[in-house]
Amino acid sequence: MKQNEFTTYITEDLLASVGGVYLRRMFSGFGLYKEGVMAGLVTGDELYLKVDASNQAEYEAMGSIPFSYERKDGKTVALSYWKIPADVLENTDALVRLFDISYAINLKKSNFLGIDK
Repeated sequence: MKQNEFTTYITEDLLASVGGVYLRRMFSGFGLYKEGVMAGLVTGDELYLKVDASNQAEYEAMGSIPFSYERKDGKTVALSYWKIPADVLENTDALVRLFDISYAINLKKSNFLGIDK
């Protein structure tokens, strides 16, 4: 799967000020990374960022939902990556702030687990 207009918009426009943000192909979409740490994922024309207990309430207040998929056995699995609403995609400062938080969550987790980036 090649990058498309939406993925290019995310990395080259919306998150350009962050620096070092890139995509890696992943299943039917892309992982969104900075310095080897995954902070989000892109599938279709949707961006999802990492959420944990520290920021889940903010995402809920925005009306966001977690990324989910259905397994072969019919069970739905929800991941800890939540959808970025359209109005936030239109606000670069808000998106960069949310990205930075998501990056920090997984950076802290990878450092705790001793994972090389």
